[in-house]
Amino acid sequence: MTLLVPLGVLHDTFEHLRGCGRGRRECQVLWISPWSAPDRITGAVHPEHRAHAGGFELNSTWLSKFWIYLAERGDGVRVQVHTHPREAFHSAIDDTYPVVHSPGFLSLVIPRFAQGEVGFHKAFLAELDADGRFREVATHSRLKVVP
Repeated sequence: MTLLVPLGVLHDTFEHLRGCGRGRRECQVLWISPWSAPDRITGAVHPEHRAHAGGFELNSTWLSKFWIYLAERGDGVRVQVHTHPREAFHSAIDDTYPVVHSPGFLSLVIPRFAQGEVGFHKAFLAELDADGRFREVATHSRLKVVP
């Protein structure tokens, strides 16, 4: 499935990543969409987390409340977007601790703490397969930016 990502959501994502990470720390944003239209991303949620140069840790209390919020709205998390200090790749920690463990879930890594141009240039996209492993997929095959 190709997800439609509004340009405004992409800009919001980079704003969160840059504001939180300040070019020095990793950061995460979660893209959500309604279950009634799972292919249309509707929002970028910046979770509560502790961040440092080599990673981040989600606040478990915040995450528990977030699942309830999503259930009440009829939404789901489709993509976890996070930054790395230099090049983008899917690390062993990324593989081990995804926010969602369902096949088809996407994990997008933005290089250079999102300090480059807004978009997917040199980004790394991984998809969780039926065996529970993340595999690299072409960004353009799963994500399409729309107005």
